Amino acid sequence: MRKGRQLFPLEGHTREVTATSDSGEWRERAVCCGADVSVFFSPEGERGHARDRREAQARQVCQLCPVLAQCRDHALTVGEPYGVWGGMTEGDRRKHVMHPHAANVTACQSNCALAPR
Repeated sequence: MRKGRQLFPLEGHTREVTATSDSGEWRERAVCCGADVSVFFSPEGERGHARDRREAQARQVCQLCPVLAQCRDHALTVGEPYGVWGGMTEGDRRKHVMHPHAANVTACQSNCALAPR
């Protein structure tokens, strides 16, 4: 897969990341396209139950998304440090980097529509 440089806006700032050639195509089909970004990105100082509620709301949106896997893969590939991407929170992605198999199982159990409840 061809790699390139792409600029991604984030909270009024633009940062450059290494991105795969398909990193933008899937975004147009994402359920969150055009949604309020405050659901997916925490405001400064957000903690505890408020953060848990916001992240749960974002995960619900992600469960319905036809490009969940591409979104998650993008976030893991570029090392996205902020927000909920592909149903994974910042903490989920950190766990994935430290323990890839365990994080995948945990993320799937909490995010997948087919996961046992």
